[in-house]
Amino acid sequence: MARARGAVAPVASPEAEAGCGWQRLDTWLWCARFLKSRADCARLAAAGAVRLNRQPTDKSHARVRAGDVLTVALRDDVRVVRVRALAARRGPAAEARSLYEEVPEPGRESAHDAAHPVA
Repeated sequence: MARARGAVAPVASPEAEAGCGWQRLDTWLWCARFLKSRADCARLAAAGAVRLNRQPTDKSHARVRAGDVLTVALRDDVRVVRVRALAARRGPAAEARSLYEEVPEPGRESAHDAAHPVA
């Protein structure tokens, strides 16, 4: 069935994308609450401020899968995270934090280690 001229292609929802084993980079960043809007996440990716598995990407539609490592340059900070899960929705902050884990820099203790010292 052909689409009418000028018709807009349907946009896959986060639920549909999460069910297929991958999710758009901008959608995942938005659901994980890296930035406030999906458009900001798309601009961040388009500006080349995101690396996916150590490879630079400028595509907001790049496919993110569980286990991928993202390097995200935000303002004065660079965050390296491992994707633990894909998002079904943009939920509260606690739910967003469960989507990823911070990857500590070699030779530097993680924020979790600093907050929970061993006695």
